[in-house]
Amino acid sequence: AQVLVESGGGSVQAGGSLRLSCTLSGFTPKRRCLGWFRQPPGRERAGVAAMGSDGDIVYAESAKGGFTLSVDNDVETLQLQMNSLKTDDSAVYYCAALTLGAGHCYVKPSWSLHRDGWTYWGQGIQVTVSL
Repeated sequence: AQVLVESGGGSVQAGGSLRLSCTLSGFTPKRRCLGWFRQPPGRERAGVAAMGSDGDIVYAESAKGGFTLSVDNDVETLQLQMNSLKTDDSAVYYCAALTLGAGHCYVKPSWSLHRDGWTYWGQGIQVTVSL
């Protein structure tokens, strides 16, 4: 079974940093896309950053500059480094994945930051940014 488990969330003051990690189990690196989504209270779940199986990346406009997405295939871990955090970054963050039966997975701005199509999800982890 394919499983995603997030860790690294918590509370931080505005301007600080956090690093989220997502441990992957049961995925084939050549066939998967990976991403981070977030859902503030009362709002829709929206993409933060996504990566294709060849390392191609797309970022939400709100994430450009301060957030960095990376993956370590050797230890099967997806990471999101978040710097210069703002109170508006407070949300439950979710790790997400999708797999293909054949061929590599390539992310595109037209779909990869939208919830539809992503089929595997972590349990969610809270990030709280305070003044």
